Amino acid sequence: MYKQKILSWVKQEVLLIIAVLLAVLSMFLVKPDRLYAGYIDTHTIGLLFCLMAVMAGLERVGFFKAVGEFMLSKVKNKRGLEAVLIFLCFFSSMLITNDVALITFVPLSLQVLKMAGLKNEIIPVVVMQTIAANLGSMLTPIGNPQNLYIYQNSHMSIFGFISTILPYAVISFVFISAFIVLRKDFVLNANIDIKSDSIKDKKLTLMYFAVFALCILTVSKVLPLGVLVVLVLAFLFVADRKTILSIDYTLLLTFIGFFIFVGNMARIPVFYNAVESLLNRNDFLTILGASQIISNVPATLLLSGFTDKWNVLLIASNIGGLGTLIASMASLISYKYIAKEIPHKTNRYIIY
Repeated sequence: MYKQKILSWVKQEVLLIIAVLLAVLSMFLVKPDRLYAGYIDTHTIGLLFCLMAVMAGLERVGFFKAVGEFMLSKVKNKRGLEAVLIFLCFFSSMLITNDVALITFVPLSLQVLKMAGLKNEIIPVVVMQTIAANLGSMLTPIGNPQNLYIYQNSHMSIFGFISTILPYAVISFVFISAFIVLRKDFVLNANIDIKSDSIKDKKLTLMYFAVFALCILTVSKVLPLGVLVVLVLAFLFVADRKTILSIDYTLLLTFIGFFIFVGNMARIPVFYNAVESLLNRNDFLTILGASQIISNVPATLLLSGFTDKWNVLLIASNIGGLGTLIASMASLISYKYIAKEIPHKTNRYIIY
């Protein structure tokens, strides 16, 4: 029993384990010294913690599910149903991150598709939800972790950031729309009547939106991060302590592990020269390729220490989230739900 629990945890936290191992191994090559203190980007870690706290809180009070259920209640045909399920992920990921979008809407989609008698459509819809979440999230600095890191360290303006990635987001929207339009359509016979739990605490929900507004002010560099962190911690302890346990601390630890690894490897001439050589040959393909092997977040953290072409890093790391199952760790969320719901079709899901 304990062995199964350990194996299950290892499968879920592969990236954390890799980050910690790489950090520890790199310490044998570069002994800890005073420079270690400069490795960790505390601003990114602090802001990421605050955003995750807000999203965990809104998820816990049922806000995202309530929004999804309201939209689905208006759907009458198959194409409209699929459009809502897929575009919920595309647009919501811009504000609530690709991870939260998939955690919220994939389970809802599985439930709705079964109720509508569309079990055969589960794989194409969930695959497109995953793609939509990864591509929609690239448009904003808070859409995914690597964007937040790039935005904080590149000194881009919010306009510069969005204008850099906007053409790719528009192209993504067009292709996703084309996929939906080309799908077979018919009127749904089954009524999608979801017993909504509604929002569990409306007052608390409004308070979370107020805290989210403070996060946006910090992202916009209006409110100091230190003030935000103090306010968020005070709010959680006073208003909603249960959410403190719902925050994904493993992501923060993963970031710290990779910060240490990248900081150490950048001080090793052979490694630094090798990576620099690859980036000089073709920086876009190097970032794209690294994302397929180690996921786009650690690829961004690693390669940012060797290039100052932040616009290329932004575009390549986001497009690099597509491809292999681990290219974006958010993709594993969808896979886990599919493996649980239809385990005999996981191979088909990966191929699709």
